[in-house]
Amino acid sequence: MNDRAQAPQDRTAEPVRPTRSTRSARPTTTAPRRRELIADTALALLAERGMRGLTHRAVDEAAGLPQGSTSNLARTRAALLETAVTRLAERDAALLPSSEADAGTSSQGPPAPDALADLLAHALHRSLTHHRELLIARYELALEATRRPELRAVYDRAGRTFRDALAALLTAAGSPAPERHARTLLAWSDGVLFSCTAGQLQGAAPSRTELHSDCAELLQGMLGPGARPDPGRGPDHGPAPDPGPGLGLGPGRGPDRGRGPGPDTDPGSRS
Repeated sequence: MNDRAQAPQDRTAEPVRPTRSTRSARPTTTAPRRRELIADTALALLAERGMRGLTHRAVDEAAGLPQGSTSNLARTRAALLETAVTRLAERDAALLPSSEADAGTSSQGPPAPDALADLLAHALHRSLTHHRELLIARYELALEATRRPELRAVYDRAGRTFRDALAALLTAAGSPAPERHARTLLAWSDGVLFSCTAGQLQGAAPSRTELHSDCAELLQGMLGPGARPDPGRGPDHGPAPDPGPGLGLGPGRGPDRGRGPGPDTDPGSRS
């Protein structure tokens, strides 16, 4: 395979903008597009005005929709926040490869650490340079989730999708502990994103080349030279486990435990 994997397309990461059809509420606006417009508008309001600025009425006005449109989709404030988290996860997922072909792991064999580093550097650089609004909205939602257990369950469940994709890439690359390594890489990535968006390095985003070097050094330490998976063993020693419904960490669990989605809960009060 090539040393550098081709950068994935991130079309889903682009928000749905208000159009004439949505402003005039014409019936040609489809339900999925209406949902995306409302969720994207909610994320934009979170980034611009913070949690207090997010209301059903504000979303209707900013999206150019008739009053009550957002309430028809999400009756309560909790439901609106959950809609925003779900959409955030969709747009985040578009920054990582969506298939083995995108990651260079199909018939060409496992990805080299350098190729994985390029994919991660691409995702980080795109977030910092093109999707800063999403990062700010994520931090607003993450803090709110610390006060709303029902939102925390949705937030953690959405995050597992991203972590599972990274763990799968690490498994293919030969990581002896892909879930633990995925957790470490995500923690480092979150630190870079926060520092460059709202922390001490705000406004000083590293270049893609610098991010690639950082990722490559981390991956070399995890994988070692020429690391490849043992087909007869699972990703973290012992027999290969039944994949089940998911490979992510459950809230409050240690590594490689807590598989499966978190509990659903009823939404809270309406804004």
